[in-house]
Amino acid sequence: MAIRERLSGNEAVAIAMRQINPDVMPAFPITPSTEIPQYFSAFVANGQVDTEFIPVESEHSAMSAAVGASAAGARVLTATSSCGMALMWEELYVAASNRLPIALALVNRALSGPININADHSDSMGARDSGWIQIYSENNQEAYDNFVQAFRIAENEKVLLPIMICQDGFITSHAVENISLLEDDVVKNFVGEYQPKHYLLDDKSMAVGAYATPGFYMEAKKAQAEAMKNAKQVILDVAKEFKAISGREYGLFETYQLEDAECAIVIINSAAGTAKDAVDRLRAQGKKVGLLKIRVFRPFPAEEMAEALKHCKAIAVMDRSEGFNSQGGPVCAEVKSALYGCEEKPLIVNYIYGLGGRDVRVENIEEVYAALEEIVAKGKVEDDYRYLSLRD
Repeated sequence: MAIRERLSGNEAVAIAMRQINPDVMPAFPITPSTEIPQYFSAFVANGQVDTEFIPVESEHSAMSAAVGASAAGARVLTATSSCGMALMWEELYVAASNRLPIALALVNRALSGPININADHSDSMGARDSGWIQIYSENNQEAYDNFVQAFRIAENEKVLLPIMICQDGFITSHAVENISLLEDDVVKNFVGEYQPKHYLLDDKSMAVGAYATPGFYMEAKKAQAEAMKNAKQVILDVAKEFKAISGREYGLFETYQLEDAECAIVIINSAAGTAKDAVDRLRAQGKKVGLLKIRVFRPFPAEEMAEALKHCKAIAVMDRSEGFNSQGGPVCAEVKSALYGCEEKPLIVNYIYGLGGRDVRVENIEEVYAALEEIVAKGKVEDDYRYLSLRD
């Protein structure tokens, strides 16, 4: 039976971690993810989990310890944000290349500088090509649900890749919402026991982190790439099983009023909720607008998104991080690539929005839809790289 609770996003993720009962959690605090290891350390102290909690001296050490513990055969998780993940950078690639199914709760926060502790996606987008699966969460419920599913995805023998579950700093991490929790035994049975086939503490000889000469390195990367491709179907399979125990349905992305939409927005994480309110307002005025919210950014669901968007006349891709390539943000680059092969494709405009926690209101999203209407009327995009709500 579902348990109704009022929790912040950080609390919800910490509870999911307690229900999973991992073997090891190395962690170092950083705003706004600090509460996750704080709550979890209380579970450890109270004897509610069997986890070895390791308070380390830095985020680099946190991921280093996670790599070592996972290689030894432990189920491992941790949490971080922003510059904390940047300090983990070297180890992110080590974890992925060694095919270690570590789970990371990433509370999205702007990277310095200027110094800022609020939400944007520059941290996770900077790590988009590190070999980690990336799943994003619109609200607290999704943050909890996504984390419950994380190990089932990462530990699948066709995948064996680390996974990060992302949510927006302060906007969801600290905001309290009504959510529905699963019972402890339901989560325990769903996640199951971790039974690695190859690990350092086994009695079989193996090497972890060995030097790869040019004769072997490319094959290792190809294997990683194939695992990332495999993850797409595994994510869908796990979501189907999760629906059976929760009643909540997840896919690679979510569409909202998109079926007959002429103008649509593509967006990630919490601002999708604001955009849905804008869609409802405009639909009430008879305007054919819709939305596609990306849940899974790695692996990127290119073919599926192209099919979902190809009928639109114009779309705005919303990036909460800057690509600094003079062409726009990383989400837009992916969407454009996905639509490149379509014979008839929408006109595309990219909006950079919400950097450093800049508020995104319903009225701001309505401005984007109004701009899309102008693009449709003119039949062309005159400026395809724009900033939303920028001060003069």
